[in-house]
Amino acid sequence: MATVAFKIVGMDCAEEVAALKAELAPLSGIRTLAFDVLNGKMTVEFSEPGITSDDLVAAVAKAGLKALPWEETEQSASQSTAWTRWGRTALTTASGMLLLVGLIVQVSLGGWRAAVLGEDGQSTPMAARLLYLGAVVTGSWFVAPKAWRSLLRFRPDMNLLMTVAVAGAMVIDEFFEAATVAFLFALSITLEAWSVGRARRAIAALLALTPTQALVLKMGGTNADQRNPSGVDQDKQAQEQLLEISVVPVGSTVLVKPGQKFPLDGKITKGETSVNQAPITGESKPVVKSVGNDVFAGTINEDGTVEFITTKRASETTVAKIVKMVGDAQSKRSPSEQWVEKFARYYTPAVMALAISVMVLPPLLIDGAWPKWFYEGLVLLVIACPCALVISTPVSIVAALAAAAKNGVLIKGGLYVEAPAHLRAIAMDKTGTLTEGRPAVREVVSLSGHDQKELMEIAAAIEARSEHPLARAVLSHAQSLGIHAKAAENFQVVKGKGASATLNGKPVWIGSHRFLEERGQETPEMHDKLQLWSSSGSSALVIGNDEHVCGFIAVADGVRQNAKRAVSDLKAAGIEHVIMLTGDNRGTADAVARETGVDEVKAELLPEEKVKAVEELVHRYGQVAMIGDGVNDAPAMARATLGIAMGAVGTDVAIETSDIALMSDDLSRLAWLIWHSKRTLSIIRQNIIASLGVKALFVILTLIGHGSLWAAIAADTGMSLLVVFNALRLLGQRE
Repeated sequence: MATVAFKIVGMDCAEEVAALKAELAPLSGIRTLAFDVLNGKMTVEFSEPGITSDDLVAAVAKAGLKALPWEETEQSASQSTAWTRWGRTALTTASGMLLLVGLIVQVSLGGWRAAVLGEDGQSTPMAARLLYLGAVVTGSWFVAPKAWRSLLRFRPDMNLLMTVAVAGAMVIDEFFEAATVAFLFALSITLEAWSVGRARRAIAALLALTPTQALVLKMGGTNADQRNPSGVDQDKQAQEQLLEISVVPVGSTVLVKPGQKFPLDGKITKGETSVNQAPITGESKPVVKSVGNDVFAGTINEDGTVEFITTKRASETTVAKIVKMVGDAQSKRSPSEQWVEKFARYYTPAVMALAISVMVLPPLLIDGAWPKWFYEGLVLLVIACPCALVISTPVSIVAALAAAAKNGVLIKGGLYVEAPAHLRAIAMDKTGTLTEGRPAVREVVSLSGHDQKELMEIAAAIEARSEHPLARAVLSHAQSLGIHAKAAENFQVVKGKGASATLNGKPVWIGSHRFLEERGQETPEMHDKLQLWSSSGSSALVIGNDEHVCGFIAVADGVRQNAKRAVSDLKAAGIEHVIMLTGDNRGTADAVARETGVDEVKAELLPEEKVKAVEELVHRYGQVAMIGDGVNDAPAMARATLGIAMGAVGTDVAIETSDIALMSDDLSRLAWLIWHSKRTLSIIRQNIIASLGVKALFVILTLIGHGSLWAAIAADTGMSLLVVFNALRLLGQRE
């Protein structure tokens, strides 16, 4: 089994995808086909030796497109895209100019009544015919080959519809209308390619953020290839080197100056700065970064020179994963896209049959004039062309994906763009979702003559040797107070209870409420205080020595600042039930629930119990989302209708396991996501209804003998323009 990716030159919409499927799917050995319209990428999984890459390239050529190896995309695409993009625009412009000049010539030679009003009795002057013919040729340059292949495959599509309409108009000496049809259809295709290109460039601007080079101070790696992947002389590796990011191995030390972007993911080893992470997370404020903090490729170093050690290769950075995710998103079609594709599959042959019936039956059955009803049949072909319908949904989906990326929300395809609009219930993890996920000191109580500074000095001295999360909270709080941990001796861990050490020649200890009880130093007043903390969701740390208890420190994972507002906004967005699922104890869970306003709490759950809870919600509400950190909550996220990962920056599993990833720890993005999904669905429906409505109107006019070819194509092109610009409104959607 082999998998190969190609750059497909000219693949801009579902029409090309359908042609590729028609040519490739029947080939023996093809397992799967995936298409990324946004990036013009096709991925094929096939069995060898039944088929080769050359066979695939030949099949793509039969579909009228060109396949290039994906690895060679940058150079070859830049050469081919120029013609595909500007060539189409140039030919469309030429078609329009020839049409205009032809009309001027015809009017000046007295044939204006036939050209403009459609009156009989005046033939088109030869000079005007030649100009109109030029307009037809340039306007049909990209259409006619596709129409021919469609005819050979006996799969009528919109290209065949248009080509037949143009040819038929010229047969009955309607050269002006033939040229008009060719030009306006070419214009609609150009606009479609432009709209997809604009959305493509919008995402590219967001995701192609990483600098191409890095200023490397010290190369990392453990083997010769890693130490010197670029062939740089080993003696020069201690010097600063400006290298392509693709050859910088993990463990390299890189320098970033103010105003520059971080070229790779890593961890700061020297210096302090503020970093603008908006390109990745959507956060509006710069984040302070110092030694030990993570930094991400594509983010902007605001004001300090820093050094960092790389933790990922260029192909594995957060930005690279986002690029891959957005690319993969195009193969996951939304329900609306699937419906339109199925509709168009049956719609086009039905329209061809109806047009032939209009051309043939009235003259045979009611002695109608053959030229008149032949013309009406052409009108029907033009107005029935599903251009606007076919492009309405893909353009909306691509624009929705781009707009979401702008707002720090990564959606893995059209399949998941529409899903949030249908949600009725949301399940949330507690730690890292409703809470910060980082324990912090909330209260300090000193006893036995000690002040808070002395208490924190003792606690910091003991915890400096510990790796426990609560220890890190104590040390962070001490540092914020300007307290530097003194050296403690004889450090020992009391498993599951605390730790002890010797400070200034005296034994000291720190531990849990249970450790205090076991030591027999607890008073009723102490017990009541510690129980109160426990019921409010705080963990108690008790500090003491052999003589007395020195004091208490309350440590808790704080509720996110906007959690309560976020829950309220979710309900305003139409969510009927918000439930918290957590493995934490009941007291802590209830405290967080009271503060955030969730409707229901299920605490002390194992991962499999979270899955059962989600299954119950799905049974009750149908459409349910599970929001978690993408790691511990992965099984429950997979069982839900929609899995949403919080804080996806730096969490590989979050991007890989979720359907949607929130790139910053901002709960307000949840309600925004639901409204965004509803807006997208609304625009898709508007486009579909408008497209079908206009077509139905002109079909009726045609059947009663009042259709007009140029009016039909003008209406169809106008509708295509309308759905494109209506869809692109989503690109401007912000909070």
